[in-house]
Amino acid sequence: MLIDFLNGQVDSTHMFNLEGLIPKLCEIGQELREDDKGLRLRSAALQALASMVQYMGDHSHISMELDEVVSVIISCYEVNQTLSIKEVVRLQDDDDLVINGNLAVVPVSGQNSAKVASDTIRSVSENPAHWARVCLRNMANIAKEATTVRRVLDPLFRLFDNHDYWSPENGIALSVLQEMQKLMDKSGQHGHLLLSFTIKHIDHKVIAKKPAKQINIVKVASNLARHAKLKASVTIATAISDLIKHLRKCMHFAIEASNAHADDDKWNSALHVALEDCLVQLTEKVGDVSPILDMVGVMLENLSHTATIARSTISSVYRTSQIAASVYKSSYHQKAFPEALFHQLLLAMLHPDNKTRIGSHRVLSTIVAPSLLCPWSAMSFPIPAKGDDLQNLRLLALSAFSSEAIINEMRTKNKIQESLQKNDKSEAIVGPENGYALTEPNTRQYLGSPCLNEHHLTAFNDENLKFMKLNNHQIDLLLSSIWSQASLEDNSPANFEAMGHTYNIALFCSKSKSSSHVALVRCFQLAFSIRKKSLSQENDLQPSRRRCLHTMASAMLIFSAKIADLHQIIPLVKAAAPEKMVDPHLCVMDDCQLINTSAESANSEMVYGSEEDESNAHAFLSAINKDDVELIEIVMSHFKKKFENLPEKFNGIEEQLLQEFSLDDSFPLGAPLFMETPHSCSMYAEKDDHCFDEVLSDPSQIS
Repeated sequence: MLIDFLNGQVDSTHMFNLEGLIPKLCEIGQELREDDKGLRLRSAALQALASMVQYMGDHSHISMELDEVVSVIISCYEVNQTLSIKEVVRLQDDDDLVINGNLAVVPVSGQNSAKVASDTIRSVSENPAHWARVCLRNMANIAKEATTVRRVLDPLFRLFDNHDYWSPENGIALSVLQEMQKLMDKSGQHGHLLLSFTIKHIDHKVIAKKPAKQINIVKVASNLARHAKLKASVTIATAISDLIKHLRKCMHFAIEASNAHADDDKWNSALHVALEDCLVQLTEKVGDVSPILDMVGVMLENLSHTATIARSTISSVYRTSQIAASVYKSSYHQKAFPEALFHQLLLAMLHPDNKTRIGSHRVLSTIVAPSLLCPWSAMSFPIPAKGDDLQNLRLLALSAFSSEAIINEMRTKNKIQESLQKNDKSEAIVGPENGYALTEPNTRQYLGSPCLNEHHLTAFNDENLKFMKLNNHQIDLLLSSIWSQASLEDNSPANFEAMGHTYNIALFCSKSKSSSHVALVRCFQLAFSIRKKSLSQENDLQPSRRRCLHTMASAMLIFSAKIADLHQIIPLVKAAAPEKMVDPHLCVMDDCQLINTSAESANSEMVYGSEEDESNAHAFLSAINKDDVELIEIVMSHFKKKFENLPEKFNGIEEQLLQEFSLDDSFPLGAPLFMETPHSCSMYAEKDDHCFDEVLSDPSQIS
């Protein structure tokens, strides 16, 4: 009678009277008897609740008793229920009888006729689990926009929180949300809303300090993402942004543990693995890399001046860029690099923290040339970590800005520890073919990176290498950025390595342009200017940094010569430095890559910046051939021959090569920062002069 009365309503006149019946219906719906009468009572109550929910949805009203209704629905819900119905009869519109192991829907109102056997109808109508699913269907129909989706999901989430329902092994939360996702997707993007709200629930105060439940929620979200519609939406973008923020927190904890030489929290490592899997699934659903890169740019907009926070941000951005590149590598070619992100990376490249600067170069490299493996891209994708692996996350967090030698040293130690734990000492020696190497202190050959094989060393010469497109102005700004960074007083060998790689990218991006000679001249001008600055008596930098500066400039000349087919100057560049006094911290591999060979550890033969290192660097700078006249003449002769029919154009080139490099007029931070750190024009100068190594007392402050 109640169901017939509800189905006969045309307005909400009796809404509040009917709502008063909900507690009694819920009480009947929780009937404990398992005999036929008990099942019929529960089924009848749930059928009435289904009609009540539909009635509330038809008249835009959500009951205050929804929590209790949800509790009854879940108590009767059966995961992977299969009804013994042999005949499926297609009815009209939404009154289909659907049998797929998860969902069976029959008309609630009974107004439509169907030729279904009476025993089949009876088996369905007396099954509480079936009516629980009908209730879920009607709840999903209520969710017509973000507000009502939130209102419907809140009681579900509260129930899942209070019980062990989030566990994927248990399956209740996953099964219920997957079912609602299918139903919501019929009405547009509501399935994306459900996914976004599920991810946001990780921040809820009830579970904020319960990492096990957070991990389970992320795993449930990953499964939902796998079945989500392939379409970019604001809600998916928001969900990705939330995941990146949580990824940043995981990186932050890992970096702090590394700085304190403490053990990382196993829950933090497991959460990171779950977050990364979910991020991969969501990234695939966007369908285009541009929205992901836009979010990366937003993440960098308010880059903290505090070193640990800035590094964790760079680490999360770097990993997100790797994921985006892995998913959309094939669509990168000739796509224009986003201006907003490019601007933020230029700012990050002049951050007061030198490791943050390294990370910004690596982000640029990962985005511009995802098919190019560089020395720091050895980290596997996705992260090769088990849920209880405490070391891989730390390696991953440090990979955005640490020396490759440090990463490989930590890898080797981890591998040896694992082998010893297995009592298999034969595995303790790990070869470079596996990505690890135990190098002798006096070994000059660069080992340890699985990407540095014959194929990867010649990658720069691959004519089919795919690059994201940088315009002429962006290339010039990159060169200006290198010029500004080159003489910063806290540069390490890893900084020079990063700058050398960015210089290489600028060269190759300019190679295909019709006006490539313009950028090439600027590249030669920059290399000669840095080389001259490294040998200048007015340069206040330490000898070890000036030596690295000279090595980087020499490498830049070699790279430029290869692009310009000026191979005759390469021996001259190499001959300028005494063979027995090579830089122990930097070397050029196969004339195409500048590699940091400094381990910065106790195993290093020569500690960067030590008294002995400074003495050797001073001797190196004194013995070097300071005359670049012959080199410049060869380069000018090349361009003169190239423009023999356009002498007026060559005159400008000759003058430019002889002049010191100058910043592009639109370079965002104004004058070079090597005069002062931070420079008065810098965005970081406006911030308080806090200690860059300070640690937040409350990591949750990271936003």
